[in-house]
Amino acid sequence: MATETMTLDTVAELIRAGQHEEGQQALDGLAETDENRVELMFLRGYLKEMTYDREGALATYQVVLEQDPDHTEAAFRAALLADQGGDEDTAIELYERCVRTKPAHVNALVNLAVLYEDRGELEMAEGCLESVLNEHPNHYRAGRFLRSVKSSYTMVFDEHTQKERERRSAILDMPISDFELSVRSRNCLRQMNIKTLGDLLRTTEAELLSYKNFGETSLNEIKAMLSQKNLKLGQELPPAEQPVFRMPAPAAGDTSVQMSTPVAELELSVRSRKALQRLGISSVSELAIRSEAELMAIKNFGQTSLNEIKRQLAKFGLSLRQPGS
Repeated sequence: MATETMTLDTVAELIRAGQHEEGQQALDGLAETDENRVELMFLRGYLKEMTYDREGALATYQVVLEQDPDHTEAAFRAALLADQGGDEDTAIELYERCVRTKPAHVNALVNLAVLYEDRGELEMAEGCLESVLNEHPNHYRAGRFLRSVKSSYTMVFDEHTQKERERRSAILDMPISDFELSVRSRNCLRQMNIKTLGDLLRTTEAELLSYKNFGETSLNEIKAMLSQKNLKLGQELPPAEQPVFRMPAPAAGDTSVQMSTPVAELELSVRSRKALQRLGISSVSELAIRSEAELMAIKNFGQTSLNEIKRQLAKFGLSLRQPGS
């Protein structure tokens, strides 16, 4: 058995050294047995590969893998041929088959990392290279390639961020005139100096409704248009930004104690209290700087709740903020 193994190794060396005729003669002289059948088949495929019969070699390697699915070298050689021929899917499947055996095929891991990196699967590529370096810390190619893959994270992120920023900017800069809106809505937006989609997305429902001649019909028209594009009013406002309004002059006899009175102490219905909670209003002073339009824009807030709140404010000599004040 040792002599036969040495003979198989010798044939492989002849083929690897470019002595193809001698290798062919040696293969022809070997008797095929159940024990060496798969290895002889592999060497025939290897000889075809080295004599540029790549299709024949690949077909032979496939036969080897059908008979011995764990034949790592046949899987690796077949993966190389598929890789060189541009069949990345087959190459990846075969390289992955190679690295499932222990110890993992080092060159298969490195080549697999190359294909993963080409596809943008950087974490997969990094994992392959780290597996090589865990076993071979001084592997020059794997170490150098790993540094390249890690640097690609920043490059990919920066490119993606820049493209996303440019795309977003282009969308926000679209003029309102590009959208199908009624003449009334267009005129109102123009008079409010809302010229682009970005301007509109930085505007709230309450601000639109507080403008003269702007009604529910125009509001619903604009909301429907934005909804078709998965957008909504106010979405471009900074999260912490709140409208800054000028406090109305306090009525005679008002005191700081009255202005700081919690809305929880007002005689309000449950619906009205919940509406104020949604706006984050906790005191009388915070309520007085809101407009009717802002309150009416709250879901489920109606005229009854509005009248109720106005009556409570009147007790303090106050009223809701008027549009434009």
